[in-house]
Amino acid sequence: MAPTLVPLATHSQIAKTPSREDGLPQELEEDLRAFGCKLIHQAGILLNQKQVAVATAQILFQRFWFVTSLKQFSIGDISMGALYLASKLEECPIRMRDLINVYDLLLQRNTHELSLPSSSSSSSPSRKLQPPHPSESGHLYGHTSVTTMPSASSPSNGKTSFKYTPMAYFSDTFYSLKDALVVAEMQILKRLGFNMLVVLPYGTLINYLRLLGLTNHKEACGKAWGYLNDALQTPVYAIYAVPTIVSAAILLATRHLGIPLPSTPPNSWWDLFDAPWEDVWTVCGHIMRLYRDRTPEERLEVMRMVNKKEVRKWLEENVSPSQL
Repeated sequence: MAPTLVPLATHSQIAKTPSREDGLPQELEEDLRAFGCKLIHQAGILLNQKQVAVATAQILFQRFWFVTSLKQFSIGDISMGALYLASKLEECPIRMRDLINVYDLLLQRNTHELSLPSSSSSSSPSRKLQPPHPSESGHLYGHTSVTTMPSASSPSNGKTSFKYTPMAYFSDTFYSLKDALVVAEMQILKRLGFNMLVVLPYGTLINYLRLLGLTNHKEACGKAWGYLNDALQTPVYAIYAVPTIVSAAILLATRHLGIPLPSTPPNSWWDLFDAPWEDVWTVCGHIMRLYRDRTPEERLEVMRMVNKKEVRKWLEENVSPSQL
């Protein structure tokens, strides 16, 4: 197999990320990363941005945390900078003010949900291990999808509905977010060594589905596509090659639908794509962990730590110097 030019994390970076060196648990770090990717996804929907730019932004966002600790930068700022940068890379640029306005809305909404009584966070049933249709976005942390955000005049389940208050045109909030956006874009470029090469998996998926004779199975194609999108909320695109990730998405889709494929060595279908079984299975595990049950307290904790100050506060309260 030809060597890849796509930058991937090293073994040492995977074994102990900068955030884990600072004392942040692996599960909490993964949830914070996923929440940042969700902010990118929601902002992309509100900005009517192309999927290629949104996917590229999420991959750059995940790469960034293999060289930097969550203690140093806010996930809100870096996710905003990643989307702004990716929009330039994919030649579908967005206005800085539009992006800032959208992130101001998302962050205000996050603050609103944190201010609700704790019982409201459990008003919607949590997901079971059986995954939803993977094309459904926004399954993390029990949020409503951006496209179905309740209006200010219609209460949802008897709870206080969210009402967005736009910032003034020349407000300090705008200039603070603008400074954060510029710094975030600069730091992503600097810390990733200006290597912005990203290979998206969608073309590879179509080719693999054709080779496996699955293009007529519309549900299988849709599920595999959805699993690839869900995988953007995990670190796998910064760890594994695209053929391995695509093979994992096809494996999850076909097993979920009960579609038989040759899986007995030495005639396993994933060997056709040079995808090691151990890596394929590990990627499947990363994706399936997105659907695990979370308590309302865990969801609120992640939402609260969107700011680096809250991350530092959590580390001060839960990690002693002897543990580092």
